[in-house]
Order: sequence, then structure tokens, then C-alpha cells
Amino acid sequence: MVKTKKTQPEHFELECSTVRSFPRRWNRATHNSKYRGNRSPDVVRNLILRYSKEWDLLLDPMIWWWTTAIECKLLNRDLLAYDINPEALEITKNAIDFEHKSKSKIELQLNDARVLKSIKNNSIDFILTHPPYADIIKYSEWQIDEDISNIRDIDKFCDEIELVAKECFRVLKKEKYCAILIWDTRRNKMYQPMAFKVMERFIKAWFELKEDIVKVQHNCKATGFWVKKSKEANFLLIMHEHLFVFKKI
Repeated sequence: MVKTKKTQPEHFELECSTVRSFPRRWNRATHNSKYRGNRSPDVVRNLILRYSKEWDLLLDPMIWWWTTAIECKLLNRDLLAYDINPEALEITKNAIDFEHKSKSKIELQLNDARVLKSIKNNSIDFILTHPPYADIIKYSEWQIDEDISNIRDIDKFCDEIELVAKECFRVLKKEKYCAILIWDTRRNKMYQPMAFKVMERFIKAWFELKEDIVKVQHNCKATGFWVKKSKEANFLLIMHEHLFVFKKI
């Protein structure tokens, strides 16, 4: 078990606007920036504090790495952490092995987010997730044909996300919330509003949109290279994500 000197953030304030910027990232517990695709801990902390209470049962159906699990342990929330990738679960298991007085229960399970068979209807207090952005980032050498992170076609990707949305709606309690962080992209030099396509699929799955939060991107490793490309080819860099918060009415 890892000993950590700091488990709580310094100067933390709950966000109250629809534009958010978190340049500070890895400053507590076992959070770190080793793997691509991590969320800022402050993004997750804000969601957990605003949309759940202590000892609620939360779900991250695509845990990927560890951010949600660490923050649930620090904030006394129980968590079902699922992923189709066994490597992600193993890394998350190691990340939450640190000393802390919390008695929260964190269950890691190999599972496809599109089929949450082990979860009963209307049983989850809050859902938050950060799905892959189609095939934009290759997260690891581990591959499987059914993994939605291997789908290049955006409409096909959204078809699969709609299945995730329907399962999230089924397992979530009424009057509770589901949050999803998603990005846009470009194809053939043209802007592709993937985030809004995903938003439409969640609404199609009977969710209602509570908030659309714009999260400013920081610390992008490829920024220097792409700044030059942006000027040469006359296109703008996408430096924001959308954080949608849906409600089950």
C-alpha cells in the first residue's frame, strides 16, 4: 500500500460556471499524468461533490484509468468501475492502493459499457464517464474489434455510444444525473462536432440535458507541432472539450 502525504487539493472551490479551466492536474494521492486519456482530478471532484453525496453508489462504465476511482475513495463514495480493457482495471487497482481513512467500496469489473447486465434498474445514484473519442488516441497496444476506441467512423461510434446511453438510463435512479466528457475532431480538414452528436444520442436515450460545460484543454503534448500546422494549413486547433450533464426525469 502506497503512503501519500497529500490526499486533498489545495485552494479547491466548487465550480459555478459553464466554462472551466484546470491547468493544475496531478497534485494529490496517486494521480499522475503517465497515461494519455486521464481526466483532471478537479473535473471529477467537482462532478462528484455537486451531483452526489457521501456513500452514494456511483458508476463509471468506462473507467479507463484511475481518476474516478481515486476521487471516490477520497470523497467517501462507493463505486462500480467497469472497463472492457483488463489493463485499465489492473492499473486502476494499483492506483487506489494507498492509505486513506475512507471505507468506500470500489468494485472493479471487466465489462462492456453497452451491456450492464450485473446492475439492476434504477440502482445508481450518479454516473460519470470519459469515453474514448472514437479512434483519435491509441491508448495502448491492447486491442479488440468490439472496443469502441477502434471505431473510426463517427456515426458508427455514436451508434455504439447510444447503447451505452440506454444502459446508463436504465440503471440510473430517477431524478439523478449522468455526466460525460467528450471532444470534437477533424476529418479531411473539416470540423466534426462529435460531442454534439453524442449529446443527441443521450437525448434520444430519454435523458434531458441539464448542463453543457466547456472545459479548456491544457498541457497538450502535440501543441507545438500543431501550432505550426495550423498556420501552414489554415485551421484552428481544437482546445476544448464538452462536459455534458444529463438528468433522468
